[in-house]
Amino acid sequence: MSLLDKEPVKRVENFLSKFKSDLNIIALDTSAKTALEAASSLSCDVGAIVKSLIFRTEEKFLLCLVAGDKRASLSKIKKILNIKDASMASAEDVKSVTGFTIGGVAPIAHLNKLDVFIDNSLERFEHLYAAAGHPKCVFKINFKDLLKITNGSIREITE
Repeated sequence: MSLLDKEPVKRVENFLSKFKSDLNIIALDTSAKTALEAASSLSCDVGAIVKSLIFRTEEKFLLCLVAGDKRASLSKIKKILNIKDASMASAEDVKSVTGFTIGGVAPIAHLNKLDVFIDNSLERFEHLYAAAGHPKCVFKINFKDLLKITNGSIREITE
């Protein structure tokens, strides 16, 4: 079975094709499980890798799209949401909420609707690369299209 035939990858591919026909999944020979691995596999700046991070808040889950060279700031996220408690979601929660396993969490095509915060520092790159449902699958997108396809809001969410 090809990586492109796996259900989570197909889900991303369908979502992409409905948004814009020229957005395609790239199957890599090497891993893109971490931002560093992805940047190495793609020969790009680590900051151009979009990390899809799921946080558990007091009432729901939140998706934060963060540049590969940055760290999400829990204190900034809590301040934006005006809440006292937030933490990284567990691997089990990530899988049940998104339908993806950690290392392949795409910023789109989740099983459940999520609010999305997009790291404002991603805007510095002409092209971004995000996971596409598997640790060896990514897709290339520009910042403006990432904003549209995720219906996310640009926020300062990094340390």
